[in-house]
Amino acid sequence: MEVELIDWSAPWLGPWRAIGEVVRQQLASGKAQPQALNQAALAQPDCPVRFVAQQELPGGVAYEQHIFDTVCVPTREGLHDFFNGLAWLLFPLTKQRLNRLHVAQIARTGIQPVRGPARDALTLFDENAAFLQAPDALWDALAAKDWQTLFVDQRALWQQAHLLLFGHALLEKLVAPRKGITAHVYRVQPGGNSIAEIDAWVAGDLQAQRLAAKPFAHLPVLGVPGWWTGNEAPDFYVDTSVFRPPRS
Repeated sequence: MEVELIDWSAPWLGPWRAIGEVVRQQLASGKAQPQALNQAALAQPDCPVRFVAQQELPGGVAYEQHIFDTVCVPTREGLHDFFNGLAWLLFPLTKQRLNRLHVAQIARTGIQPVRGPARDALTLFDENAAFLQAPDALWDALAAKDWQTLFVDQRALWQQAHLLLFGHALLEKLVAPRKGITAHVYRVQPGGNSIAEIDAWVAGDLQAQRLAAKPFAHLPVLGVPGWWTGNEAPDFYVDTSVFRPPRS
């Protein structure tokens, strides 16, 4: 079972661990993944959807439209949809907002062979976003790809930062960590740093056209202080194939 490959002690999985273990235990008992997620959702009264087998998605119907129309999330077995289901349980408002923005774009442009910049950005956010609360000095260094300042000179300042991974494809990739895995970071500024507060703030902030303008900073996740033992050596950040300089 792929879920058994997950190392729940990984620091980026701290906020996901409790609900993830609940679903893992349901899978270990023999339940299919949609049923395991539905069982966990019983303890999450804010979850706006239920999970169904992928086969319940009718042919010719867009995935996002089906979720909007039926409040049912077609779910395959495997890590990708495992983390997608957990995201619905942990970030119900943000996931619901993304779904509504997708459906609004479908209503505007129809289903096209190429999604277009707004839907591409919504998908990128859903799959690979991370949320960062950080002092201006860290955010400015990240946006500028000033890795020396971000990770070495201002390393102690990370104690004042809070990074929360959201994208389910990002989490799937990190089951087998490698240095080049990069998150698309979205700066958040709610009043607190609980998951519920961040979820509510992000859901209220998201706009399709703003996402289409790519308001992201690129962060190699294993560079975060305390998240990977190898980054304790300053030369960890010299690898320009991962920590790329800004474009001139």
